Amino acid sequence: MKKEINIAVPEFEASVTGILNRPKQSDSILLLAHGAGAGMRHPFMEQLSGALAENGIATLRFNFLYMEKGNKAPDRPKKAIGAIKAALATLKTVSDLPVFLAGKSFGGRMASQLAAQEALDGVKGLVFFGFPLHAPGKPGVERAAHLREVPLPMLFLQGTRDTLAQIPMIESVCNGLDTADLQIIEGADHSFKMLKRSGKTQEEIILELAGLVRKFIGNIL
Repeated sequence: MKKEINIAVPEFEASVTGILNRPKQSDSILLLAHGAGAGMRHPFMEQLSGALAENGIATLRFNFLYMEKGNKAPDRPKKAIGAIKAALATLKTVSDLPVFLAGKSFGGRMASQLAAQEALDGVKGLVFFGFPLHAPGKPGVERAAHLREVPLPMLFLQGTRDTLAQIPMIESVCNGLDTADLQIIEGADHSFKMLKRSGKTQEEIILELAGLVRKFIGNIL
């Protein structure tokens, strides 16, 4: 079952669009936030939702407020986190499945900031599809400082060609977290695109990502 839903964001007197994709045989649901440069309908998000559904994982995708309005500049953290909280509240009215927070790049980072700030009743874990550890060409780990305050199991899915997370640095971050599981995707960039010489397509990598999420969720449930 796939359907569009309206998500009210009362804190900012606004609303955003969401897409619920719930296969008949599903045992969990991901609240899936998009990255900074592309909304919930981006092909990566569409394909990822489909691959997760094939693995028995439902998804609720949604737009951040800036994306819903057609703006290019991402929302400030307070507004982005407000949208995630609103989507989480809506999700609980349309599904009784165990909930996992997840996000592509910016979306995952904002979800983790929410999880670091307050207890999230019913949320079982957090999944990052490319955590944006630093800006391109400016390596650092400051963006990960709040992750120490996240009490949930966390799955980091990172490509070796990701210019927003040098592998030695993301490894160091995850090694310092009691609840982190880092899975490295050889040859993938920040968008999980592959070089032609790798012999793998992005579509194949997305299926691989979904399988890793399936294993992560299965271990928790």
